[in-house]
Amino acid sequence: MLPASAVSGFYLNHPDSKYFAVGKLARDQVEDYAARKGMPLPEVERWLGPYLDYDPVP
Repeated sequence: MLPASAVSGFYLNHPDSKYFAVGKLARDQVEDYAARKGMPLPEVERWLGPYLDYDPVP
């Protein structure tokens, strides 16, 4: 396949298939993630901003 970085695949669907969505992140989840990664909370909130279910405090 050219170029070497190309991606291909088969995409199949079925009328009875079920799909799920992952919800937004709560503050306690983000705090736990920041602690496990050893990162400051504001930095984690900046990276995960679009997925937060709350407004980070500046």
